[in-house]
Amino acid sequence: MIRWRGIRWSIHPLFVIIMLASAMTGYFAELLTLFIIVLVHELGHVFAARSFGWTIREVKLLPFGGVAEVEEAGGISAKEDALVAIAGPLQNVWMGLLAWGLGAWGVWDAAWSDYIAQANLMIALFNLLPIYPLDGGKLMQALLSYFLNYYKMLQLTARISLLFSALMIIGAFLPMLLDGKGIQINLVIVGTFLFMSNWTYHRNIPFLFYRFLTYRERASEEELGLGKSVSPLIVNGKQSLLSVAKLFNRERYHLVYVIDSLGAGLQVIPEKRIVEGCLSGLNPNRAVRELFG
Repeated sequence: MIRWRGIRWSIHPLFVIIMLASAMTGYFAELLTLFIIVLVHELGHVFAARSFGWTIREVKLLPFGGVAEVEEAGGISAKEDALVAIAGPLQNVWMGLLAWGLGAWGVWDAAWSDYIAQANLMIALFNLLPIYPLDGGKLMQALLSYFLNYYKMLQLTARISLLFSALMIIGAFLPMLLDGKGIQINLVIVGTFLFMSNWTYHRNIPFLFYRFLTYRERASEEELGLGKSVSPLIVNGKQSLLSVAKLFNRERYHLVYVIDSLGAGLQVIPEKRIVEGCLSGLNPNRAVRELFG
């Protein structure tokens, strides 16, 4: 692990395994090229994130890209998230075109240029698969954020990612089942890693949701001060605080209209009251009407 520009950089054990396998089979030059491509891909994410003022704690390099841990996780807008996600594959576009051009102009060996161009194409396309934490998974999250509340977005992202990870593992066995050829071991390893990552991600949804609420508590007053548009939520006073909080959308600030059948009539409260109720240490499943008691 090294620290550069305030960010911890490390190589994931999965990458180490592939590096050792490549060195043992005599593909060191290809391995070094892959490492550089992945590093530049991830630098694209880092520079884009820094341009939005994100604080990046750590970047772990994987064979197909990297995973960044950011301070603002849970409070990033869908637009920024999408722009940072696409910044990685865009690096593969210019690197692939440059390699192809150098080969076409005779500066590089044509076969080597084709290898680099194809490697960039494969890494870009692989990263655009709708599997979290790949770039395609983050783009999917950003898109879903405009149509679903934050909690459902987390759930659907995990389920779609698990499905495609499982399909990747199944696909690795298809050559053996259909043509009697060998299993694609690299695809099995990567697919299994992504499946297990998303299994853990799915189990951690409650934690990820509370991290989102923690950010909302800090940011709600600032967002109102900036004149952010307000989206109304109409709920019943018998609903739990947590169930109401799960209706919050990543891209909107909410005013909660509470209809209570016990005679309190219609009450209007800002979302911050709901968030504070969930984070207060008291039972988050208590009824919303208790906020008026």
